[in-house]
Amino acid sequence: MNKPVIATPEVTNYILRRFNLHADKKLGQNFLISEDVVRRIADAAELAEGDAVLEIGPGIGTLTQALAETGADVTAVELDRRLLPVLDKTLEGYSNVRVINADVLELNVNEAMGGKTFKVAANLPYYITTPIIFALLEKKLPVERMVVMVQKEVAERMTAAPGGKEYGALSVAMQYYTEPELAFIVPPDCFIPRPSVDSAVVVCKNRTVPPVDVCDEKLFFKVVKAAFSLRRKMLSNALKNMGITAQQAQEWLALAGIDPKRRGETLSLQDFANLTNTFEKIKNQ
Repeated sequence: MNKPVIATPEVTNYILRRFNLHADKKLGQNFLISEDVVRRIADAAELAEGDAVLEIGPGIGTLTQALAETGADVTAVELDRRLLPVLDKTLEGYSNVRVINADVLELNVNEAMGGKTFKVAANLPYYITTPIIFALLEKKLPVERMVVMVQKEVAERMTAAPGGKEYGALSVAMQYYTEPELAFIVPPDCFIPRPSVDSAVVVCKNRTVPPVDVCDEKLFFKVVKAAFSLRRKMLSNALKNMGITAQQAQEWLALAGIDPKRRGETLSLQDFANLTNTFEKIKNQ
């Protein structure tokens, strides 16, 4: 199908003028104008003809077009009603694309995807990146692979190893559920309007089995949240947010074999698993 490539400055500006559109800052809208970037995202998703792929925030159809060209079955979820007539026009002729006007955080994604295994490819709105990622992970959806473009700072947090300032609750969650890898950086001049920060594409291969054994997943993430609640404090202080005394926190850390003077950002996933699995032994003391 010889349609004009949307991911160019000329075509994007034409579409914006044609429909009298302006980027909505509240919705974190920035329009991609790099054909190379959209192709690389589509390639990273490793889509084959007939694969189911979910796109979040298609905008004017820039990435959607590249995904559709792979022959995959694309379900694009768009919150902004203003963009529906635009997508009708820009994606005209692509019978393998379906657009749903909804908030992805409220949508029954599993139902929308027909209960099938699917992949995710998206240029995520910056203002709501983390809630969307957590929603996709925590709902235990049958997602095989996620390729998302986010702020570079967020990408570094998603892929961070223990010990650095970027490592936090998002790092632990991403690495518990997936194997995330920062694929490439996307500079501001690849967008209209230009954002003030670099972006990055992260490829996440979903794990079929978590890398550590925990007795209770909800408790595991509660422990993680408590450990990072006071980032500059020693664990013996931060873990009091679990509703225990300082003495219990000290005993708990000793039981898990972790120095109470350490800070949350130094703990590995295995350390967090050890803390989770020993919590029951001290909470009733």
